[in-house]
Amino acid sequence: MTTTETGATADPVHLGDSDSSIMNKVQEITGEIPQKEIKVEDLRRMSEPVKSLVEAGRVVAVKSLVEAGRVVAVQEDQDGRRSARITLQDGQLYLHPLLRQPTPAHAHTIQESDVVGVLDPSCTLAFLDLGWAGSTRGRVTIQLTPDTPLARQFVLLCTGQRGHTFRNTKLLRVGCMGRPGEWVKGGDYESNDGKGGAPLLPDLQGQYRQSGQAGAVWSGCWSLGGPTSAQFNIATRDRQAGDQWSYVFGDVVSGLDVVRAAVNHSDITEVTVVDCGVVLPL
Repeated sequence: MTTTETGATADPVHLGDSDSSIMNKVQEITGEIPQKEIKVEDLRRMSEPVKSLVEAGRVVAVKSLVEAGRVVAVQEDQDGRRSARITLQDGQLYLHPLLRQPTPAHAHTIQESDVVGVLDPSCTLAFLDLGWAGSTRGRVTIQLTPDTPLARQFVLLCTGQRGHTFRNTKLLRVGCMGRPGEWVKGGDYESNDGKGGAPLLPDLQGQYRQSGQAGAVWSGCWSLGGPTSAQFNIATRDRQAGDQWSYVFGDVVSGLDVVRAAVNHSDITEVTVVDCGVVLPL
């Protein structure tokens, strides 16, 4: 039994208790709830062993808020506030793109710059959710490596930090359909027809890899810095032996089957990036 500051007693917390019962008991003991503005450390503690009863209570409370959609990353600029969802799925935290949208009522906020500050530029995981025929078909996770300007630009367009995002963009066309080296193009955040997608960074030159393997992600513009330099290609089939793509900045680590299913859809331009973002390494 534990005595509170008011002299009341509360039942001890047991390992078998549910998250909700632990939170209720801890709040009885401490009278504490998460602060209005949550910190990155609160998210990190969700995956770490807790060291005290009070810390356990805060971890459970923060997790409950994230699962309820009440934790958002925010960015303030001259035009007001933009917010991005933070979600928890299968034990993994995801940051979605910043959008000009009302902040949910009773939301707990965290600065978006603090959240993206935890990303490792050498191996960031980004995601694209693809959908067609009125439903989301699956998530494509891409490891962006090594640290290159194209990889950093891809992160900017998955998070919306510069105002533009891949969200609601179409896949544009399929190359080498049904043959070795098959690939699909996307990323025109401007005109959504293959004619746009201007670079967000002033210099995209860097040390890039080459690859001829399915899952490779490389620049959709043959001239880095050109008017469509934000476009990207994803390989769905290996190239013939010895042939490789240049300006490779990432690889699909899960969801390649989703991309292949999209390629086989009757009209590739009906396939849309319904959501995007990055995986938070917390």
